[in-house]
Amino acid sequence: MLSNRALIAALLAVLTAGQAVAQPSSLLSPPVPARMAQGGGNDLPQTVPELLPETSIINRAGSTTEAEAGATAEGPLAEPFRPAGPSRTVFGAALFARSAPTPSETSNPNYRLGPGDRVSVRVWGPVDAEVMGAIDPEGNLFLPNIGPLRLAGTRAGDLQRTVEAEVRRIYTQQVQVYAVLLSASQIGVYVTGFVKLPGRHRGSASDTVLDYLLRAGGVDPVRGSYRDIVVNRGSRAVTRIDLYPFLLQGKLPGLTLQDGDTIVVGSQGPTVSVDGAIRNNYLFEVKDRAMAGSELMELAGPLPAATNAVIRGTRNGQPWSRYLDIPALRRQSLLDQDVVTFITDAPAPTVRVFVEGSRIGPSVLVADRDMNLCQLLDHIAVEPHLADTGSVYLLRKRIAAQQRRSINEALDRLERQLFTATSATTGVAEIRASEAQLVSNYIQRGRRLQPEGRLVVVDNAGRCTNVRLEDGDTIVIPERSDTVLVAGEVTTPQAILWRPNMTIPDYVKAAGGYTQRGDDGGVMIRRASGQIILDPREGPRPGDELIILPQLGAKSFQIARDLLQLIYQSALSVRVFD
Repeated sequence: MLSNRALIAALLAVLTAGQAVAQPSSLLSPPVPARMAQGGGNDLPQTVPELLPETSIINRAGSTTEAEAGATAEGPLAEPFRPAGPSRTVFGAALFARSAPTPSETSNPNYRLGPGDRVSVRVWGPVDAEVMGAIDPEGNLFLPNIGPLRLAGTRAGDLQRTVEAEVRRIYTQQVQVYAVLLSASQIGVYVTGFVKLPGRHRGSASDTVLDYLLRAGGVDPVRGSYRDIVVNRGSRAVTRIDLYPFLLQGKLPGLTLQDGDTIVVGSQGPTVSVDGAIRNNYLFEVKDRAMAGSELMELAGPLPAATNAVIRGTRNGQPWSRYLDIPALRRQSLLDQDVVTFITDAPAPTVRVFVEGSRIGPSVLVADRDMNLCQLLDHIAVEPHLADTGSVYLLRKRIAAQQRRSINEALDRLERQLFTATSATTGVAEIRASEAQLVSNYIQRGRRLQPEGRLVVVDNAGRCTNVRLEDGDTIVIPERSDTVLVAGEVTTPQAILWRPNMTIPDYVKAAGGYTQRGDDGGVMIRRASGQIILDPREGPRPGDELIILPQLGAKSFQIARDLLQLIYQSALSVRVFD
């Protein structure tokens, strides 16, 4: 069992560690801004006001990280907030998200003119002529001073050139021509199958299949097919349309619809979902019974970082899954309702390390993943008279996450003990109720503390430890200091100039002496590296913090042992020594 002095020292140590980023003695400019965590209100009883800070605390937020060489599924850079997991959006559904066009809004250059189409033709120069009218049943348009022009069967995109050729057959001198299709004749086309609004829809003969599908509400994304659309004329199929070539390459059959044609949208074929490290996160329809992995890769657009794929599906009525690399995926056959997740499953050959504090040179270094701290320090230039190289320490996100988890678990246990304790008498119950309120306030504020994940990597002699670096580590090189910060149970906490011959009592005396709750036998020193020294045998060094611990009687807390033990086991800085 730990002594009371050690437990109290541990309690103050975690509070000091929680405030390490906010200490004014640090002049660092971190490349990644620290995250602000609010410390809460001043709602603690005044019995132990020094146990928790009263102001906002700036902490380095820790977060859980993937295991080393673990698989990840990062999305494209342009879509950082993409929801994880399989997509529920069918590829091509956005094609019918707009409203249906009116005939006057469409212009199909492949449309071939026929009787009833309205055309405007104007000729000027040696001869002036103008007509605005419909093509007659014989397929001609009569132009004054020139005669009939044969326009039936002419592509709408070739109308200008055709009229010029007809006029210059008669007038060989300089003559100017302007011809435009005003409107195509109105026709009715049936749209049926798996569309939202099946039926007969009127439009222009120059409208495309897409225009009539829009008037029918578009392909039903749940039941309809984007790859099996048939245009029937009478009793025969004129053409079959696959919309994927249009979506990907802009290719659409140049078909002119006629009055009475029928567009039939087939039922949705097998679909394959793809997600993870890809650019196109959609449900893709399989044209046949199966889709080759190489075809899926062309549709999905895997990111350069994708190295493997996880396939989940059903085979013969049983769950089925495979874990393949990219070359093997190209040869894999995919069936209906398969889900393919592209991931990155290769360890990065390098790690990125940040450098803060008293340094010369870059604040970010990229090193081999097997490099240790001592090797990397040889590549960091410092000013010898400004940098405290004997107090270097690491800030590690993984350790911060472990500390945060450990603190939460310990606080959960403490909370259960707090509210399940029984009392033999009414007097004991009242005492425990008062203590429970005090500890409950502490628990609420303790959950808001964010550990910084400090890793002490030097011993008392300032020797470096060969600890392997991890990606995202921050190396902190403190500035040299000529002062000692005296805090805790002293009358006037302050920074005092360090002198070689000063002892601990001398520093306490310079800070105004002990308070009534001060313990002349309870002293803790916190090095600039974060190392905690309980019951020190020598005075502080320059840059150290000298903390005078409070006296806590046995009756102050009924559950003080549990409270202090959770702090001791979850929040002290991690030490690594050879």
